[in-house]
Amino acid sequence: MVIAPPSLAEAVEQAGYLFVAGHEPPEEQVAPIRERLPVVSRATASVLANRVLFGQLATSSMLPAMDRLLRDFEPDLVLRDPCEYASAVCARRRPVRTAQVGIGLAEVEWGSIDVAGPALEDHRPGLVGELRASTYLTRFPASLDPSPFADTLRYAEHAPVPGAALLDWWGTSALPLVYVSFGTVLGHMSLATEAYRTVLAAVAGIEARVLLTVGRHFDRTLLGHLPDNVHVEPWVDQADVLSEAELVVCHGGSGTTFGSLAAGVPVVIVPLFADQLANALRLTEAGAGLALDPGIEGDDRRRPLSRGDASRITEAIETVRSDPSYRAAAGRLASEMAAAPSPEEILDQLMTDR
Repeated sequence: MVIAPPSLAEAVEQAGYLFVAGHEPPEEQVAPIRERLPVVSRATASVLANRVLFGQLATSSMLPAMDRLLRDFEPDLVLRDPCEYASAVCARRRPVRTAQVGIGLAEVEWGSIDVAGPALEDHRPGLVGELRASTYLTRFPASLDPSPFADTLRYAEHAPVPGAALLDWWGTSALPLVYVSFGTVLGHMSLATEAYRTVLAAVAGIEARVLLTVGRHFDRTLLGHLPDNVHVEPWVDQADVLSEAELVVCHGGSGTTFGSLAAGVPVVIVPLFADQLANALRLTEAGAGLALDPGIEGDDRRRPLSRGDASRITEAIETVRSDPSYRAAAGRLASEMAAAPSPEEILDQLMTDR
C-alpha cells in the first residue's frame, strides 16, 4: 500500500499497488518557496526546503491521513522517503518499524535532518535521534556515497528493461544520442524557459542526435525554433533512452544522475538547486562526468543559468564525449551498483529482523 499526494495516484496504480491519497500543502504556499530555491544561498534554500516545506508544511498536511492509515492498515514495515516525516511522527504512536529509502546522497540526507530538526522536534521530541538511528536503504555505491547512518543497507535496483526503441525522430541519422533532462520540477519554475534555451544553444552545433525532455507542465512553444538535431518530448521512459545514449546532460537530480550511472552512461551536470551541486561534486570526483556551476552573485545568491553559459556546456559535452575515461568510470560504478543485494533480499532481511 502506498500513501502519497493525489497527483501520484495514476503512477502508483499503474505499478500495481493500492493507493491511498494523503494531503499536501496548497500550491499558493509551495510556489513562492519553489521559486526562491534556485536563486537564494544554499543555506537559505536548505532551510526553505527541508525545514519549512518538508518539516513543517508537508508533514502537517500529511499527518491526519497517515495516522488513519497506520491505525486501519496496521503495517509491519513502513518505507519512507527522506522528505516524508509524517510516518515517522506517527510510528511511535502505533509501534511499527520504519526505514528510510534514500533518494540522494546519504551525507546530504543526514544534513537535511539537521536543518529540519527544529520543525521535527516540534512534531515530536526525540524524532531527530530516531531518524538517524533507523535503517537507511540506498541504491548508491559505497565508493561514491559513504553513509553516516550506522544501519545502512545497499541494494541494487532491478536493471531497467527498455520497452521499445526510440521513435525515428531524426530520420535516417545514425549519429550518437545525447539525452538532456532537467527533471520534472523545473517546468514549474519561471526560470525554466531560459534554462532550456541555454541548453538548446549549447547542443545546437554538436554532431549528435539530441533528445530533450521538459516535463508535462512546461509549454514547449516557449522554446521557439529548435536546432535541426534536437527533438523535444514532455516525457520518455528513461530506460528506453539510456539503452541508446552516449551521454546524459542533466541538472544533477538524483533520479537522472544515478540512473545514468547505473546504466554506465557518463554525465554532464548543470546544477540548479537542491542537492544537485553535491551530486555534481561527487560525480566529478569519481571521474564519471563533468559539472558546470553557474556560480553565485552578491549576498551569496545563486546565479540563474543564462545564455552566456552555453559555450561552457558545449565544451563539457565535447570533453566527456572525446575522453573514454569518463565512460570507463561510469561503467565501474555501474558494476559496483549491480553487485549489491536485490530489493527482495533486503526486504526479507527487514521483515526477519522485525
